[in-house]
Amino acid sequence: MQINYEKYADGLVPAIVQDAATNRVLMLGFMNREAFEKTKSINLVTFFSRSRQKLWTKGETSGNFLDVKEIMLDCDADTLLIKANPAGAVCHTGADTCFNERNESENFLFELEDTIRDRKANPSDASYTTKLFQKGINKIAQKVGEEAVELVIEAKDDDDELFKDEAADLLYHLLVLFAEKEVALKDVLDKLKKRKR
Repeated sequence: MQINYEKYADGLVPAIVQDAATNRVLMLGFMNREAFEKTKSINLVTFFSRSRQKLWTKGETSGNFLDVKEIMLDCDADTLLIKANPAGAVCHTGADTCFNERNESENFLFELEDTIRDRKANPSDASYTTKLFQKGINKIAQKVGEEAVELVIEAKDDDDELFKDEAADLLYHLLVLFAEKEVALKDVLDKLKKRKR
């Protein structure tokens, strides 16, 4: 990776840190050659502090380290994108990000799908999902049908919260049915993308 440190008078390139799982931008820092090399060697994001004029590994005082998963260089070779897993709040204020955003995934349905599939692979007596899998495909399909009917009934009324509740129930049970049928949500979304006009 050939980074153009010389583009900036101080020899520091911007380093944008993005959560590897959620894709949220967590923070921006600056790196010189030494900070970049240390980041690569210890696999924790390390910046050059302009105010203290020294290297600092993010999390060295708070314990909220940024575990590096991937480092990318932009098309001009003068800005880094670092994908990392945060060990806690990133901002010194205690916020998830330095931009005061909650660090939540935009892909919640895929996370829910993973949880449902985990319940199938690792049953738990306390899990409603496990109980559905134990009852088999007929019961799961029946629940999808029941939830669809309940959603249609709520659609005819004026209670938006109840409508949202029933829509959530339907999506959940549909994901359980997908898992039972060994069909991935991505495969269904791909079908929808092909129909896009």
